[in-house]
Amino acid sequence: MPAKTFKMTAEGKEELERELDSLKTEGRIDIAEKLKVARSYGDLSENSEYDEAKSEQAKIEARISELEYQLEHAVIIDSADKNAVSMGSKVTVVRLSDKAEAVYEIVGFAQSDPSNGKISDESPVGKALMGAKKGDTVVVEAPIGNLEYKIKKID
Repeated sequence: MPAKTFKMTAEGKEELERELDSLKTEGRIDIAEKLKVARSYGDLSENSEYDEAKSEQAKIEARISELEYQLEHAVIIDSADKNAVSMGSKVTVVRLSDKAEAVYEIVGFAQSDPSNGKISDESPVGKALMGAKKGDTVVVEAPIGNLEYKIKKID
């Protein structure tokens, strides 16, 4: 079975590389220090600080593995058509039902961060916007019903 690929922008790949570097250096150094301090408290069988530090270490190592896999299988997407929504586009949309305006950056799944306006091209809104042009109205199927967005601007 072929490996899954992770579509991302060049900036997104750099962001993941910086996170990986930080985890491999500062993250590992910090956790090693926490483990050292926790060990100094004595009996490890009843040492909650040690258990917590080991748990944090496991999370860091899991994230490192995840980032390495994503970067190893990254496919950089560079849009040729700047007039249509594509990977890396910043899109200003207006929801027609209430005239609410939003700005979304279309990114790969690995980079998505909806709370900061970065949505995956695989998300319902991202899928609906992909390929659309300024002035187009797109329909997004949502649990609360269909939502219509008009594309105001593409950067």
